[in-house]
Amino acid sequence: MAAGAVRGVAAAGAGNVMQPPTMRDVYEARKTIGPYLARTPLQYSAGLSRLLDAEVYLKHEEHHPLGAFKGRGGINLLAHMSEEERSRGLITASTGNHGQSIASACRIFRARALIGLPEKNANPVKVAAMQALGAELVFHGENFDEARAHCERLAAEEGYRYVHAVNEPLLIAGVATQTLEIIEDLPDVEVLYLPLGGGTEVAGACIVTGVIAPDVRVRAVQSEAASAGYLSWKQGELVQAPMNTFAEGIGTMSGYELPQQIIRDVLDDFVLVSDDEIRQAMGMLVQEAHTLSEGAGAVATAGAYKQRESLAGKKVSITVSGANTTATQLMTALETYARMWE
Repeated sequence: MAAGAVRGVAAAGAGNVMQPPTMRDVYEARKTIGPYLARTPLQYSAGLSRLLDAEVYLKHEEHHPLGAFKGRGGINLLAHMSEEERSRGLITASTGNHGQSIASACRIFRARALIGLPEKNANPVKVAAMQALGAELVFHGENFDEARAHCERLAAEEGYRYVHAVNEPLLIAGVATQTLEIIEDLPDVEVLYLPLGGGTEVAGACIVTGVIAPDVRVRAVQSEAASAGYLSWKQGELVQAPMNTFAEGIGTMSGYELPQQIIRDVLDDFVLVSDDEIRQAMGMLVQEAHTLSEGAGAVATAGAYKQRESLAGKKVSITVSGANTTATQLMTALETYARMWE
């Protein structure tokens, strides 16, 4: 167990039985999302294929208007809410991309959006985007999980409709449409690499592949500096662990009930990478694939590169989940990538 890890942490809403989304829910989500979001491309990368000695395709979720995959889930969730729920206003916690998703969906469906963020190291690019979308921002605590607990208290006190960033079946069903597109565009894909923070993206991939492509190997990648998701999967129970990664999009301190329930018996492998390996992957995506990513958006690439010896000759999909980086983060990543080849 990692230093400071705590076993047996209950997820929000753990007292309730949450039913995982079904494949039917994913197909319904695609119909729901279709009028609002275009399908994202799955494109062959000659540069990454050379480096990994594999046939590598990038799933460009950073092409979404919000610059990240999360928009799929937000629209699906708001579209299925009752008018009563929307009229109460929604409150959620986020490090940025989930908050943008909820803020954007609330703008579409005319609901009030309150987004809780940590006071420390909030990504200014994402903060500005949420403000531009009309969200009311509530800063509290030093990390995502402290902001989340504060939002839960406000929801109970003020009557807002609380949206958990992870334990929401409609969010997972919406995000799962990404993997459905991958399988349709590349039916003979053999390995999928996706980032894991809270786990909605990987959970969605496990739902889809488990039904329509059971031979496809789904691999999750997380920063070793924020490894609660990995520890929860490895130990078979929810775990809390320190969070010290720069990649705020995957910076959670807890494993979460619903994604862990979904991925436990389906996930092929779980890869941990260092923050410098994530920075190198950001630079690699720029240099070899002409692709901008944030830290969380590059972590799947870092995992695939780390496991490149096992991928020789295989067809591989790597998800670039978002590109909402800051100039400072990008410059540091490019410098780290340059040193990799010195």
